[in-house]
Amino acid sequence: MKTYKKQVIVALDVSNKNKAALLFDELGPDAAALKIGLEMFIRFGPEIVKEAVARGAKIMLDLKLHDIPNTVQRAAANVSLLGAELLTIHTTGGLEMMKAARRGVEEAEKNAGVKGPKLLGVTVLTSISEEAMKNELGVTKSVEEQVVALALLAKEAGLDGVVASPKEIKSIRKACGDDFLIVTPGIRPVGSSADDQKRICTPEQAIADGADYLVIGRPILQADNPKEKLIEIAENLNK
Repeated sequence: MKTYKKQVIVALDVSNKNKAALLFDELGPDAAALKIGLEMFIRFGPEIVKEAVARGAKIMLDLKLHDIPNTVQRAAANVSLLGAELLTIHTTGGLEMMKAARRGVEEAEKNAGVKGPKLLGVTVLTSISEEAMKNELGVTKSVEEQVVALALLAKEAGLDGVVASPKEIKSIRKACGDDFLIVTPGIRPVGSSADDQKRICTPEQAIADGADYLVIGRPILQADNPKEKLIEIAENLNK
């Protein structure tokens, strides 16, 4: 295991349980966390989170909760029992919904004696362009203005940070301060395909701009040796 600062969260978008288990063991020690999203969670359920934690991996559970406050509160409380380090919720659910998520985590911590996850608010998905946001979603603000407004709302609600594209890192950091976590997807090392991401940049640039953690999936998982690729990226960030 390397001693570098761990800033890469690996997105495990796989539907094979044996492969997932191998990745827990292979990548867990060298990653800041492993991200379990809807694909894996729906296929295998909450037990996959427990298995990953039991194998020593730190987990970012990317469920992007978005519902009425009471439902989100109960869901956040239940997630707290799984052992995940991070949990995502949609900031567009509004202030009361985000506050309810915080109450759910605190409720589980008090009643079950567990350490609940840090809460991250999802702002504007990195797959959405400014044109799509305006023409399809009816948002008249620029992407940057919308992301910063949602980040400030998340901070007011008591969330620990946000998920936002590399293009908004500097603005969020300026608006929300140094203690507010910024987790950044849409990261593509030099030479990697952009795939379905619209607002992307390199790992080095994202960290230089102020991101705390980077979410990287396909460039690592599709490498000939995923562990070596993760270590290569992590070591470059520490130079």
